Amino acid sequence: MEFLDLAKKRYSVRKYQNKKVEEEKLLKILEAGRIAPTAANAQPQRLIVVREEKGLEKLHKCARLYGAPLAVIVCANHDSSWKRPYDKKDTSDIDASIVTDHMMLEATELGLGTVWICYFAPEVLREEFNLPDNIEPVNILAIGYAEGEDALPDRHDTMRKPIKDTVVYETF
Repeated sequence: MEFLDLAKKRYSVRKYQNKKVEEEKLLKILEAGRIAPTAANAQPQRLIVVREEKGLEKLHKCARLYGAPLAVIVCANHDSSWKRPYDKKDTSDIDASIVTDHMMLEATELGLGTVWICYFAPEVLREEFNLPDNIEPVNILAIGYAEGEDALPDRHDTMRKPIKDTVVYETF
């Protein structure tokens, strides 16, 4: 599949089948995250895989998973992330986002659905999963088999702004 076709195929799944994600598929998704580029190759991502009922119950205390049987809590280690020397910008949130995107697209390639969740109670998540102070939960990636019809790939023709509205050349 060409990359743009894959990217257009991916959509936010908000209803999942009651079917576990196979171990082989999970490992491919995690490998996609592992090989994702990070600033200065610092690799500050820390991933918490949640697939057992007890862990999913803990996640339900702070986030909506839409019935997904698997979630990856994507965290960033501020102690190991690269900081831009000019203004000390910590790139850990950018790195975690790139890792999440790689995993999300690999899941799509494997026939799985995902939804990127940023609407969660970080303090509850931090407490439930024993996160140390230097580890920040950035997002949660819910993963599973989608229930219902897939979104149409051509939806981007009407749901996305045209390039002319988002791109400038040479200077703003």
